Amino acid sequence: MVLSAKLKMLQPPATIAMTQKARDLKQKGKDVISLSIGEPDFDTPDFVKEAAKQAIDENYSHYTPVSGYPELKEAIVRKFKRDNNINYKTSQIVVSTGAKQSLYNVFQCIINEGDEVLIPVPYWVTYADIVRLAGGSPVLIPTSIEEDFKASAAKMESYITPKTKALIYSSPCNPSGSVYTTQELKEIAQMAEKNDLIIISDEIYEHIVFGEKATSIASFPEAYDRTVTVNGLSKAYAMTGWRIGYIGAPEWIAKACETLQSQVTSGANSIAQRASIAALDADQSLTQYMVDAFEKRKDLMMQKATEIPFFEVKEPKGAFYLFPDVSATFGKTFRGRTIKNADDLAMYLLEEVHVSTVSGTAFGIDNCLRISFAASQPQLEEAMNRIKDALILD
Repeated sequence: MVLSAKLKMLQPPATIAMTQKARDLKQKGKDVISLSIGEPDFDTPDFVKEAAKQAIDENYSHYTPVSGYPELKEAIVRKFKRDNNINYKTSQIVVSTGAKQSLYNVFQCIINEGDEVLIPVPYWVTYADIVRLAGGSPVLIPTSIEEDFKASAAKMESYITPKTKALIYSSPCNPSGSVYTTQELKEIAQMAEKNDLIIISDEIYEHIVFGEKATSIASFPEAYDRTVTVNGLSKAYAMTGWRIGYIGAPEWIAKACETLQSQVTSGANSIAQRASIAALDADQSLTQYMVDAFEKRKDLMMQKATEIPFFEVKEPKGAFYLFPDVSATFGKTFRGRTIKNADDLAMYLLEEVHVSTVSGTAFGIDNCLRISFAASQPQLEEAMNRIKDALILD
């Protein structure tokens, strides 16, 4: 007996693998500070939990509509109009078990064997594998810290071939924290229209921004009919475990995703959906405390990072990650260990000073580390002090 050939192309995401290694060390009694997971360290707000309790009491315990409760889809429509200036109808909304399933659905529905998908590097760990699982070919577009890890419309266009079907990006970006400006997105929208590309815009971190509000590319008329806007409740509302994601999309894509989902998972969790209505319809200032805390942590992390001679770092405009270029450590020896690459550095920091990070290799770039600041300020300060102490040349 042999497993599917598709399965052989997959590896567990490095973010999860590093988190598991950190847990293993903790179980051995080591004082590990985990800065590897992409999850808010806050608990779900009480008003969301109360909505879930009410849903249980009201017996929302039966199968849900495949594409989501009508009331939740209506709340999502209101959210898109309020926050993103996008006018969707409920027929354009599909609720799934997390934004990851939303992305999987989309690529399964739009990609044929051999279709190419443009992916600026660095990218969230799952993008390339989801494209491959759909039979497509990821076309990775390199960027650098000098470009703030963003690919311009012109650069994207230079990678287009007759096989190019779509492009996907995240803004704010996981892992770099970069945010595409309104002008940059307008140029990408015009380029996509010119080349008849489908745009998949991952906006899961949209509310965690430090400064100017993030722009949704579907708000541009030239992009609206070709864009799938992917979002969810996990980051802005600290609801990672509730597993609710959704898309706003052209009706033909939304209908296809609903059909596919009907044969895979059917509708998302009933209680989580009812709680999500409360989250989306609430006064959004109720969750601002999380963004304020992330911004304070970001400032602390930038201060500490500049004290580490081997780090070159851009200040993130959103999300909750630092993404320093650490190539200055390569070939250097610390505590008797010569660092070969970012993978080696991440493992050295975990094993030597018990700080868990993620190598940039997981995100398609081999000279960076992703360091999450979704942890308390005392933990972050201690972790960065440990990293600084670990990077003193022998």
